[in-house]
Amino acid sequence: MKRTTFLLGLFLSMTTIGMKGQHQVVKLDKTTTTVQQLISTIEKQTNLSIDYGQNALDLTKQVKVNSKTEKLSALLDAMIKETDLEYTISGRHVIITKSTSQKPKQTGRKQTIKGQVQDVNGNPLIGVTVKVRGTNNAVVTDLDGNYTISANRGDILECSYVGFTTKDARVNGNQLNLTLHENSKELNEVIVTALGIKREQKALSYNVQQVTGDAVSVNKDANFINSLNGKVAGVNINASSSGAGGASKVVMRGARSIMQSSNVLYVIDGIPMLNTGKEGSTEFASSGTSEGIADLNSEDIESMSVLTGAAAAALYGEKASNGAIVITTKKGNVGHTLFTITQNTELSTAFHTPKFQNKYGTGSSIRESGSESYSWGRLLNESNFMGYNPIEDYFKTGVMTTEAFTMSTGTEKNQTFLSASALRSAGIVPNNKYNRYNFTVRNTTSLLKDRMILDVGASYIIQNDRNMINQGVYNNPLVTAYLFPRGNDYQDMAMYEHYDTTRKIYVQNWDGLISELVGQNPYWINYRTPRTNKKYRYMMNAGLTYKFTDWLSLVARIRIDNSINTYEEKFYASTNMTLTGSSNGMYNIQKSDGKQTYGDIIANINKRFFEDKLSFVANVGASLSDLKWNQLGNRGPIDENLIPNVFTVTQINRARLIPEQSGYHDQTKSLFASVELGWRSRLYLTMTGRNDWPSMLAGPHSNKSSFFYPSIGSSWIISESFNLPQQIDYLKVRASFASVGLSFPRWYANPKYTWDENKKQWSSQTTYPMYNLKPERTDSWEFGLQTRLFKHFNIDLTYYLTKTYNQTFDPKISASSGYSKMYIQTGNVRNQGLELALGYNNTWGDFSWRSNYTFSMNRNKIKELVTAYVHPQTKALITVDKLDEGGLGAAHFILKKGGTLGDLYSLSDIQRDSNGKVYVDEDGKVYKNTNVEDIKLGSIFPKSNMAWRNEFSWKGLNLGVMVAARFGGIVYSATQANLDYYGVSKTTANIRDKGGVSINDGENIINPETWFTTIGASDGIPIFYTYSATNVRLQEASIGYTFKKNVLFGFGELTFSLVGRNLLMLYCKAPFDPETTATTGNYYQGIDKFMTPSSRNLGFNIKLKF
Repeated sequence: MKRTTFLLGLFLSMTTIGMKGQHQVVKLDKTTTTVQQLISTIEKQTNLSIDYGQNALDLTKQVKVNSKTEKLSALLDAMIKETDLEYTISGRHVIITKSTSQKPKQTGRKQTIKGQVQDVNGNPLIGVTVKVRGTNNAVVTDLDGNYTISANRGDILECSYVGFTTKDARVNGNQLNLTLHENSKELNEVIVTALGIKREQKALSYNVQQVTGDAVSVNKDANFINSLNGKVAGVNINASSSGAGGASKVVMRGARSIMQSSNVLYVIDGIPMLNTGKEGSTEFASSGTSEGIADLNSEDIESMSVLTGAAAAALYGEKASNGAIVITTKKGNVGHTLFTITQNTELSTAFHTPKFQNKYGTGSSIRESGSESYSWGRLLNESNFMGYNPIEDYFKTGVMTTEAFTMSTGTEKNQTFLSASALRSAGIVPNNKYNRYNFTVRNTTSLLKDRMILDVGASYIIQNDRNMINQGVYNNPLVTAYLFPRGNDYQDMAMYEHYDTTRKIYVQNWDGLISELVGQNPYWINYRTPRTNKKYRYMMNAGLTYKFTDWLSLVARIRIDNSINTYEEKFYASTNMTLTGSSNGMYNIQKSDGKQTYGDIIANINKRFFEDKLSFVANVGASLSDLKWNQLGNRGPIDENLIPNVFTVTQINRARLIPEQSGYHDQTKSLFASVELGWRSRLYLTMTGRNDWPSMLAGPHSNKSSFFYPSIGSSWIISESFNLPQQIDYLKVRASFASVGLSFPRWYANPKYTWDENKKQWSSQTTYPMYNLKPERTDSWEFGLQTRLFKHFNIDLTYYLTKTYNQTFDPKISASSGYSKMYIQTGNVRNQGLELALGYNNTWGDFSWRSNYTFSMNRNKIKELVTAYVHPQTKALITVDKLDEGGLGAAHFILKKGGTLGDLYSLSDIQRDSNGKVYVDEDGKVYKNTNVEDIKLGSIFPKSNMAWRNEFSWKGLNLGVMVAARFGGIVYSATQANLDYYGVSKTTANIRDKGGVSINDGENIINPETWFTTIGASDGIPIFYTYSATNVRLQEASIGYTFKKNVLFGFGELTFSLVGRNLLMLYCKAPFDPETTATTGNYYQGIDKFMTPSSRNLGFNIKLKF
């Protein structure tokens, strides 16, 4: 009954609008204007939509009226004067069509026709004009794209909509659904750019790639950023080995900085986000980490704009020198209330792991002691075969479930969006957990006759995780799970603890195996040395927009982002004493809180001059960003005289308790401006400027107080300027230049004293002071071409060149008397490359095919490290052409002039004779040589990346497939070296089967254990454990079916999908996944030391919309 009353009221109100609409009064700025300006003025003042067919109106035609205040009917009459057009008012729509005096030929009986109008993606189109050809009979589609019209069988329905090709269809029944295709010549997409400013796509002078929220929510990852991989060109995304929710490394257009991060900036609704999170452990601690961006719910995302170039992100200043990902969240929609419920379940298994052996048992033929830790024993037989395989026996099937609910509702004056989600994940490593709960609300209200818009929102996030293990030795269960002697019984390891009747507690069941690597029972590590993290985060934002005129508005925004985090380590009694320092265990608790407050105010101008030939768009504003981070903690061994396994700070031995406190407070004040000039909607010039006053410059060692970052660019729509061949629908060229910077670390201009825990006092400053500090500046040049061909093909090609100089780093030279180190500002790193995006989209009846291909190529080169630098005290000239940034074992990242920031070198080799052959002594032994020159292994950077996505749709059936590939680069596996050293790798079994290792062209046959003990010791001789990083994989696949409302008795729309990620590795020579990383830092990419494998994910997704 209520629904009937509502529909009746809606019908009456629309009828009233139609009757009264003609008598509404419209105020004009002048008595002579264009049709386009007149339409815009009418729509803003009357709340009506003026709909007209393609090419029906001459928008540049001049219209002259008698007064600046006229009735709507008079303006409409003037608009169509001396044309063959006529108008009708239906509801809130003014429909302009061609008039005719002839009556249509009656070819059948009058009937009611119903249908829906959609775009090629199946989205309903609102406000489409559906008209019976040759008559005044026309209607417009409603909020669901539906229409109802009276027509005769055989009549032709004309379906027209701005930006789409008009479509004709003959009436043959009572139901007629129509699909419209975008017209490339008319389409003018709006893109969200820096600071949330919307720009016409054709006006952009730089590359901005937009991705819809569906691209990351259908085949979803716990950290949705990973779902972007392969969908945009010029972006390298390395997923974390920590598993679900881990921190990803995202680099755009190559690494640039010698010491500082190359990771991108994340922006939510135009406001930079504090992306809290550590880099992750590397060689020892094995502690993975999450990050702030992983807290977001992918169901809240409307779209993402990827700003790969410096010009695109220049308005964000120093925070976005590495590029930015701008996330636009969902708002409430005008119309009926829409509920969406989704459920996603995925199962995960270990993907692309090392190969193991279990045919040779425990023991060693060359070791006098400790042989029980190795697997160089005899060939096992049926009576003593244990069959242990860590992939099958230790790793488990992970499960991740996500339940999400959204509600969107609103009127023309007020819209509301609500969402809630719960993500729960159990990883492939036992007792690994990641859980996240999101709650979001957003409301948008129009006030003061739509002059003022208030947009407020809030999010609350609860996140917790346990045992996020990335790689390393300490407390990494994979070390002993991989190396467990193959002649031992796996059940002894699975029974990880037993009761100690003397101590009256459970203690670790382990026989001291693999002590070189601080070995422990892997299950004891999983369950009795838990590392947990709990986070509570809330974000609140408010934005107020006031429109002074139709061309001038003022926007003020504020965002608060606060989080409280508690990290704990509880190492139970009998954990390895190297890690605890006490037989009673160890306790560590760290509490931290981060606070970000951001506010800005922006004036927006959008005005046209000279009869709309010149467009002027300007944005001028100021912002304040305030970041605070504080951490307080205590750690230490449980006192031997107190109770074991009771984890409180009071239990820690007072003499060995280590209190920890750290924090910072950063603040940046900024002024910025952007100006865009357009001529005849075909030629554009854009200029931006931003000046930052960062707190990094506030210290006593700084002679400057601010940095300035400019950019300039131009775009030319050639297809709007010349009559090109009909095969070319759209052609645009663009070019831009920008100079952006990155502040040096906060303590350089404001030095601090560090606490010496051993001496229990403050240590003196040992870093030579710097004064004339400059930002690490990146100059970027970009040239691009964008075209649409044959109505179905899209090509977007970009060439870029960047130069990053004034790099702040420690050259590791003698500082001066009284100082141990000094930082200098020099260095020059160049990146240049290509970004290519190809697209194809076509529909044949009910079948459609969309194909997208992305290709990226980057070349990194160190142009200069230190050249003729004048020592500030001694005045000596210093030149440095080599910089060792460390690494793992004998594999070091060494920076050299002419090389790359990712060059990996070996500092050891097998001992060779004067002829270069492997030296073998009389006893058949070989030796490791550490007295060698740097041996270049290669660069960890890829030469190119590509991805190819295909989406097929037939009626309600959808199929999606994406293949991704990386070409070039190397990786180094210390894991494989240790597997060989301990005799558990499949390689060692194969060599034993052959009888030995053949070297020096078959001149020598070496005992397998002797050979692998030499080349695999101490993380291995890198030249034997370096692999090509080239890989090709089936990265994503999905198949789903959508049941329409009529199938579900009009209740709603149901979509069921099968989804998968990392389904198949088509080509890879490395023993681990080269696209996985343990850390987001600069110098540990491509290095594996017992890294947790990536996972293959298979599952299903259910979405109900009603």
